[in-house]
Amino acid sequence: MKDVEIQGAGPVERESEERIGGWKRLTSQVMYENPWIQVRHEEVQRPNGSTGIYGLVQFKNQAIGVVALDDEGNIYLVKQSRYALDDWSIEIPEGGGPRNVDPLESAKRELQEETGLFARHWELILTMHLSNSVTNELAHVFLATGLMQGEQDLDDTEDIEVMKVPLTRAIEWVKNGTITDSISVAALLRVALDE
Repeated sequence: MKDVEIQGAGPVERESEERIGGWKRLTSQVMYENPWIQVRHEEVQRPNGSTGIYGLVQFKNQAIGVVALDDEGNIYLVKQSRYALDDWSIEIPEGGGPRNVDPLESAKRELQEETGLFARHWELILTMHLSNSVTNELAHVFLATGLMQGEQDLDDTEDIEVMKVPLTRAIEWVKNGTITDSISVAALLRVALDE
């Protein structure tokens, strides 16, 4: 197979014998990298024997989501501007956590940063892969109860309005397309199953 030369890309790594299920990776090259993601261009042999290319986005953190549910059946959502969408998004509190840190610790931090809330009780309710055809991003979602209000501590990148709404309203927002964020949709439907 011919080497593909792309300006500014890292060296081509040849891995002709590595197999991933029915796939064979022929070459792998880092095309772009920053503190959060790495983008790879790979030449592959497909399960049917034909050759082609594959683009992968590898996340350096794991995604974290929190459904913060109070004793009256309300949850806390955040409305924030999302640069990639150039639009506002209503979501559960979410963020990223280092892969070498317990996801629960990252969830506690994210909830406090975005909403100012602390919780007495935590339960892992969902683990999911996001867009697994092009990325390895893994998400952990927690249910937080026994809530106590503290101070919000937003990151420089966050433009957030906290919303307290009945869980039933949030489920309606999932159904009517007001909430479209994938982690939020999955998390809220998961909580609805137990109601």
